[in-house]
Amino acid sequence: MNNPIPQDIPASQITPEAVYRARRQLIGFGLATPLLALAGCAGAEETPPPAAAAAKPSDSKDGFRTADEPTRFEDASQYNNFYEFGTGKDDPARNAHTLRTSPWSVVVGGEAEVTGTFALDDFLKPHAAQDRIYRLRCVEGWSMVIPWQGVSLGDVLRRFKPTSRAKYVAFTTLADRGQMPGIRFPALDWPYREGLRMDEAMNPLTLLATGMYGKPLPNQNGAPLRLVVPWKYGFKSIKSIVRIDFTEQMPVTSWNQSQPEEYGFYSNVNPDVDHPRWSQRTERRIAGTASKLFAERIATLPFNGYAAQVASLYKGMDLRRWF
Repeated sequence: MNNPIPQDIPASQITPEAVYRARRQLIGFGLATPLLALAGCAGAEETPPPAAAAAKPSDSKDGFRTADEPTRFEDASQYNNFYEFGTGKDDPARNAHTLRTSPWSVVVGGEAEVTGTFALDDFLKPHAAQDRIYRLRCVEGWSMVIPWQGVSLGDVLRRFKPTSRAKYVAFTTLADRGQMPGIRFPALDWPYREGLRMDEAMNPLTLLATGMYGKPLPNQNGAPLRLVVPWKYGFKSIKSIVRIDFTEQMPVTSWNQSQPEEYGFYSNVNPDVDHPRWSQRTERRIAGTASKLFAERIATLPFNGYAAQVASLYKGMDLRRWF
């Protein structure tokens, strides 16, 4: 089902500047939808933070499973950011049926001994899918808890034997006007691009997801292959990946290129570093009922609750500068 989107926040406060400028063009082409976009959301208003929360003791020690209640599949598959199919939260579920996910291939390039174009099955072999339950925190101020199926990104990348010059991993999303109506409009500089530092990519938590809730990924959730980096804001978890490059220099990433003062390269979940237009201290968990999308506001955890597994990656870094 499509959930109603709260209308109590002015659009000028919740829409990224680049998307806001494109609103008239979108309307002119008949694709006007509520622009509750990746850089803002219903519920991004300032509120007093609740008492500090901590990861539940029953979370797995490796971080692969959380005791938090999973979001309903109906909500996780209907409330999405995937601008290639529209800027409204329900646009991807409505429009992504045009995405053709088979056959699918991934190009591997850059600073590695093994490069080339690989069919998806060959790209993922010989790794068996693993089950993970991760929190996913959006920069907009809402969050989900999703059971994923996929393979460790680090395990896959090692097969391509990155060289000592490989300091970063760059990812690129499919950009096909015929399949993705949203890229006809300049919300971003297409194709969508993201990147990780090599040690982030190799961290055991970092997942290449191929499924969720025990089913193949729905198109609107990034089929057939997406990244999941649970300690970073959701836009880092790039969808429908068609290319992976090992690079020596920090790669250009889409939101950082579009609005660098608002979206840093690292984008670690950090309640102590606010977005320029709203606080990041709290979030609204999508864990409601058929009649209520959001549960009560809760405190946001440093690194989204995965500090024990990843905080050491950033030892000595100024996380306000390297946001």
